[in-house]
Amino acid sequence: MNAAADVTLPEEDRLRADLYNYLGLILSAPPDQTLLDQTASLAGDEGDLGAAINTLAKLARITKPAAIEREFNALFIGLGRGELLPYASFYLTGFLNEKPLAALRQDMARKGIGRSDTVFEPEDNIASMMEMMGAMVAGRFGKPVPLNEQKEFFNKHIGPWAPHFFSDLEGAKTSLFYTPIGTIGRVFMEIEAEAFRMSAE
Repeated sequence: MNAAADVTLPEEDRLRADLYNYLGLILSAPPDQTLLDQTASLAGDEGDLGAAINTLAKLARITKPAAIEREFNALFIGLGRGELLPYASFYLTGFLNEKPLAALRQDMARKGIGRSDTVFEPEDNIASMMEMMGAMVAGRFGKPVPLNEQKEFFNKHIGPWAPHFFSDLEGAKTSLFYTPIGTIGRVFMEIEAEAFRMSAE
C-alpha cells in the first residue's frame, strides 16, 4: 500500500479499502496460516456485516489451510470448472471473455492500471475487481481516486454482478469457510451501492 497516500485517507475510506483488499486477497487463492491467523483476530460490530465477520473469525480459528484449499478448489477450479465462475463476463453474458472484460480493459488502460505479471486469469475476476477498487480508494495507483470516479467504476464494473456472485457464494453447495465471505461481500456491496447512490453527482 502507498503509505504516503494512506496517511491522509479518512478513516471510513481506509476501512473500505481494507475490506476491498481483504476480499481480493481471500478470493485470489486459498489463505495460508498467516492470513488465517489474521482472519481469526477480526471482530465485527452489530449488524449483518459484523455478524458475518465474527462467524468468519470463528471458522478461521478452527479450520486448517488444507481444508480451505479443498473448498477453494471445489468452488473455483474443480475438474474442468468449479461450482462458481467468478467473472463479470460470465455473470453478465453467460460466457467468458466477453464485452464486460473488453470494457474493463479499456477503463484499466485509461486509468493506467496494469495487469500483474503473476496473474493469468482474465481481469474481470472477482478478486482482481476487489483489489482494483481497494487500490483506487487507498490511492495505490498514485493518489486516491475521487468519489465520483469510484462510483462510475463501481456502477459499471462491479455493481451489476458482484452482489449476485457473493449471494451465490453464500449458498454454494461446497461453501463452508467461504459462506460468511459471501455474506460479507454481499452486504458490503449493498452498503457501497447505497453510499454511491446517496453521494452527490
